[in-house]
Amino acid sequence: MNTNDSESDLNLTEVIQHNHSRSKTKRLLISLILLAVLALILWKFLGANAASNSKGPNFRTSTITRGDVSLTVTATGNLEPTNEVTVGSELSGTAREVYVDYNDRVTKGQAMMRLDTTTLENSLKAGKADLEAAKANLAEATATLEEAEATLTRQKELHTLSEGRIPSKSELSTTEAAANRAAAEVLSAKASIAAAQAQINIIQSNLEKSIIRSPVDGIVLSRSIDAGQTVAASYSTPELFVVAEDLTQMKLEVTVAEADIGRVESGQSANFQVDAWPERNYEAEVLKVSYGSDETDNVVTYSTELTVSNEDLSLRPGMTATADIHVSHHSEVLRIPVAALRFKPTPPEENQKALAANKKSFLSKLMPGPPRRSSGGGRPKGDNPKTRDKNGSSIIWILQDGHPTPLEVTLGLSDGSYTEVIADGLSEGTEVILSENN
Repeated sequence: MNTNDSESDLNLTEVIQHNHSRSKTKRLLISLILLAVLALILWKFLGANAASNSKGPNFRTSTITRGDVSLTVTATGNLEPTNEVTVGSELSGTAREVYVDYNDRVTKGQAMMRLDTTTLENSLKAGKADLEAAKANLAEATATLEEAEATLTRQKELHTLSEGRIPSKSELSTTEAAANRAAAEVLSAKASIAAAQAQINIIQSNLEKSIIRSPVDGIVLSRSIDAGQTVAASYSTPELFVVAEDLTQMKLEVTVAEADIGRVESGQSANFQVDAWPERNYEAEVLKVSYGSDETDNVVTYSTELTVSNEDLSLRPGMTATADIHVSHHSEVLRIPVAALRFKPTPPEENQKALAANKKSFLSKLMPGPPRRSSGGGRPKGDNPKTRDKNGSSIIWILQDGHPTPLEVTLGLSDGSYTEVIADGLSEGTEVILSENN
């Protein structure tokens, strides 16, 4: 082996050793950096836990304010005219003419349509002829009666003059019977005249009924007949027109749930909205509350009628409305958010358990623990029901010097967002606890 080869091997060995030394130094540096980052994270985590433990629990609070509290009952229903009349026909026949259409204003007695009266007119002519025939029969029966009475009178005079010999008693009896029959024929003829006259009156009444007239002043809401169509009134009166008497005054029929019906009374004010005019608020007043109930899908409701003013005719029958009935209203009272009634502070023993849990090491927190068994009877935090005694009082928690302090108050009206509270020494601006922030 020559000198050049020896020098080359020596240089290669030095290079390898130098590279190996640099690789160890690099790995050592990376390890030191990772340990420093891990220590920093651990220090920050433990420091944050210590700071949170030293501060204690935080509370979300709100101040007691003074304002209005209103209790309303919401119900839905439909608008209807105060007096809606269905116009039909007592007669069957063919519609000859129709004079009105929907949205037309009509007055009481105005003709709306007319039936074909050809058959009735012919019947009227026949009835008048029967009446004339009955009158002729009466005249004939009257003449026969006069003749029979004259014959009877002569025979009675002759019987008296002849001292009972002429005519015989049998002849006299026959003449008296003939006179009685003539009188009966007169009565029958008079009855025939009365019957014929009554038939004429019926036909004339039907002729008047063939003209369908409006029973009230109002607006035609619907029309279900056209000229040429047949009206069949054999078993029931057909609906031809629907007339609303006065649309400036309407009624709103809503259904109130059984849970709220005990608060609704006649005379209470209300307001409602319709989809056609969502930006408008209409006023109404409770007129009457039904004692009868309706049940739909096991839900019991009660019909309630409200009066509505509709001077501008912006409301129309059949519109769906959502009404808020003002059951009660209290002005300028102390009120708290309803969330304050559900707050219940964490018991001290639970605070100790939480503090002990926070003192666990960082690694133990990262390690999975055994599954936790549910007690099965707990409530979510903030979901505790408010406790009231028989006098309607409850406990709220106010913040004094950073600590929760219980205060017994009497609850008043509630609108779902705020509840009226009454207590000695309670003032506006007092901080009431809503929840606890862990």
